[in-house]
Amino acid sequence: MAELKGQQCPICHEKTLTLREEEIDVPHFGKVFIFSMTCDECNYRKSDLEPAEEGEPAKLTLDVDSDKDMSIKIVKAGDATVKIPYIITIEPGPAGEGYITNVEGLLNKVKAVIESAGEAEEEKADKKKARKLVKKINNIILGREKTKIIIEDPSGHSAIISKKVKKSKL
Repeated sequence: MAELKGQQCPICHEKTLTLREEEIDVPHFGKVFIFSMTCDECNYRKSDLEPAEEGEPAKLTLDVDSDKDMSIKIVKAGDATVKIPYIITIEPGPAGEGYITNVEGLLNKVKAVIESAGEAEEEKADKKKARKLVKKINNIILGREKTKIIIEDPSGHSAIISKKVKKSKL
């Protein structure tokens, strides 16, 4: 692992930022480089990952229909779009991050975004809609409801590591 300490943080501008680069081997996927920055002063964090090998544009679809699916691993590249129909679409942007997680981790991340957005809403109807989506996500995590997770990746660097995944051209 390569590490560079004492860099200037883009947020607080102190020289307390640590840059890291690490190469790891992800089973059933291959080698990836993980890049991260962490500031000891303001706790700013950013990470991304990049596969060591080239990939082809792909659409990955996973039917989530049981609580057993919560442990399925997901490798999401920074430029991939994540869709959970009737819940959320997460478009990549300039600050798009790549990450390695599992289905439950992704659903919890989505739940936190919806909870935060719901709290910021002023209309009662919008707050209620956010609460309903959070309840739906909780039911999916518990295996009481089904959903799909779709990753559309123009770089082909994302993966859902399961025999249940359907892969097609993007």
